Amino acid sequence: MAEAITVARPYAQAAFDEARALGELKSWSDMLQSLAQAVINPEVRAIITSPRIIKSQLVDLMLALAGDKVSKIQQSFVKLMIEGQRLTLLPEIVILFEIMRAEAEKNVDVVVTSAFDLSEVQKQKISEALQKRMGREIRLSCETDRKLLGGIVIRAGDKVIDGSARTHLSELANALA
Repeated sequence: MAEAITVARPYAQAAFDEARALGELKSWSDMLQSLAQAVINPEVRAIITSPRIIKSQLVDLMLALAGDKVSKIQQSFVKLMIEGQRLTLLPEIVILFEIMRAEAEKNVDVVVTSAFDLSEVQKQKISEALQKRMGREIRLSCETDRKLLGGIVIRAGDKVIDGSARTHLSELANALA
């Protein structure tokens, strides 16, 4: 995957630079995500990797999969990806594009896992505390995992704050051993 990310990086950067210059980060994100979803489909992957498919047919297919709101510049980007035989890199391009987009928009996706369902007030308090700590807009999503016993685990990018009862009990057991 490291090699794919390395090869995908210039494409993601080019897409991001163009999208930011045009003020169209959301539409580029939507287009890239829909194409990435398409290329992970085994049937579509078989078509795009087939040597029998003519590039013009592939362009038509990919533009049809991208939807009807694809701009001329986005169409050119798709054609460039086809010419370079880089369509299979779309999932990696999306990952990199979304990281750059989140950085530019000063927001971060946060996943909060708790032992029990959180109330709206609790979600709001967590979101406000994280926004103050990180200096970014927080997009919060919540999950429930009864195995935690209590407390919460917060994941924001590569940062993890583990305040679960399970972890505290494990640390206590290690200290007593």
